[in-house]
Amino acid sequence: MTSIGTSLSERQRRLLLAMARGMRLKDHRDIEGHKTYALHSPDGSRQPVDPSDVAALVDLGLISSNKKFPSATYWLTEHGRHVTQLLLLRQS
Repeated sequence: MTSIGTSLSERQRRLLLAMARGMRLKDHRDIEGHKTYALHSPDGSRQPVDPSDVAALVDLGLISSNKKFPSATYWLTEHGRHVTQLLLLRQS
């Protein structure tokens, strides 16, 4: 496993794995500019995500976004896909 994979928190690892399994990470801004993050599942349900986890994954180059307003969508970068593959191998 890369050193990045071992330095991630459990929440950050779960977030990467959820994205790899098809959940969409989006941010949403309200009219006053407050930003919230949520994982969206195919059935339409949402679960909130801690902003510090998103910031850490962006800073590590594991996820990126389309930077759209008022709602951006995030995806795994190439490096993020590689780390996620290693996490999945570790789970099996």
